Amino acid sequence: MIDLQLVPKSGFTENGNGAAFEISAATNRVFLISLEVARILEQEAIEVALEWSSDGAAWGQMAVLPQLFYPGATELALDLRKLPEVRWVRARWKLERWGRGGSNLECEFGVTLREMAAESQPAPTT
Repeated sequence: MIDLQLVPKSGFTENGNGAAFEISAATNRVFLISLEVARILEQEAIEVALEWSSDGAAWGQMAVLPQLFYPGATELALDLRKLPEVRWVRARWKLERWGRGGSNLECEFGVTLREMAAESQPAPTT
């Protein structure tokens, strides 16, 4: 079972990408992506996208988690059973600030990717 910290929980002050991880060894290929925000500034948002690659060099966007404006968590299920070309994944995040206050960005968050057990997976769609 794959259980990855795509972005280890830490404080960030700019947009960025997490490390790339190979997931081709996954047995079930159904994953749960979780974003947990521990701290975020007032009038700031974070958006996290999951990117994929077949070779670890060229990247495309696969999924976007709902934006968070407050501390908390959000999750997204991702079914890759019909996409064998997805061999590598990484997280990309974007911080935005608006309104009053400075333009400094500060957010403490982490992103995980966990392979779901076969019995908890949704049935494949055709």
